[in-house]
Amino acid sequence: MLTAILISLGAERFDMENKALKSGYTEKNGALRTLGERFTLYALDSRGGRSESSFVSVRTSCAVVDDSTAEEIADKVYNLYNGYTSGKEQQTAYNTLMEISPPMLYRVQHHYNSHYEKFGDFVWRSEDELGPRKAHLIMRRVERLSRYCRALLRSAHIQGRTDTVPYVACRSEEARPMEALWRSSLHETRLSCVEKLASVRRNTYSNAKLR
Repeated sequence: MLTAILISLGAERFDMENKALKSGYTEKNGALRTLGERFTLYALDSRGGRSESSFVSVRTSCAVVDDSTAEEIADKVYNLYNGYTSGKEQQTAYNTLMEISPPMLYRVQHHYNSHYEKFGDFVWRSEDELGPRKAHLIMRRVERLSRYCRALLRSAHIQGRTDTVPYVACRSEEARPMEALWRSSLHETRLSCVEKLASVRRNTYSNAKLR
């Protein structure tokens, strides 16, 4: 018996899902496409055999960021840059800024400039403390973020939330040889389906603090 996972697409075109993996981002055609969540999709027979897995994604305008963590990192970087900066502190700041995702880095820059721009903006301070080469390597990571994503990341307040995405899990009512199952189309198979919900992490953006 064949079990398959199908997806009901929502208003913002959620693609497919079964098992959630971590958030991330990917590059395609020179443009950064941010992903909210990534999922594995496969077909399963009655003996537990699986088809080859495929990966599908829920795409959002920006990858999910933790705004509290971004603000903490901005404070940490300011403290590392403040006063005499030793080689160890420089390396700590550089590693910290290179390890976070590009959307998080852009949000860190936003918080840094919001709180500490009077002491020099984020880019200038990074060039001054780390040198032009390392500062360029850091800032180059945010260049491919879309204008819309950057605008969202400059919002006064960003909060995390979990949305539910509807999908349909279907099971074949026909017994077929395993070789035929993977080749057959779902349109050629009598299916029994049930609608389910999957949880997807997202951000909300506003210029007024939400309760």
